[in-house]
Amino acid sequence: MFGLFGSKDWNVIAIIFERKDLYRVNGQRGKGGAAVKCRDGAKTMSRTLFWAVYDQKRAFIEGEMGPGAHLVTPQILQRLKREINTNMTVQQVLGMLEKGETAMAAKPLAWTGYPKVEHVAEDEV
Repeated sequence: MFGLFGSKDWNVIAIIFERKDLYRVNGQRGKGGAAVKCRDGAKTMSRTLFWAVYDQKRAFIEGEMGPGAHLVTPQILQRLKREINTNMTVQQVLGMLEKGETAMAAKPLAWTGYPKVEHVAEDEV
């Protein structure tokens, strides 16, 4: 969790609600005090469904539901929590941050857990 001199070097991931069938993975790399600010920002953003902190070896440090949890069902939240560490989009964003390609990255979440869209037949309207 902490480096040789006690400094943090974290990758912070936030799953952000965009709409019912689309969430976004926001990632940010922070060092020292900036790492704490990154984490706190992810924790407090109103549309954050779930946030997580990883070290540079991709070890999970901490994470939990965010303020936007009320925007989705408890089942979706549990599935996000269970799958965040193995989700392909999350892994891609973490990879970019770890390699130092960028200090911030965002991608639409590719995920099979979105709620099913209900279509209403035209004659029922």
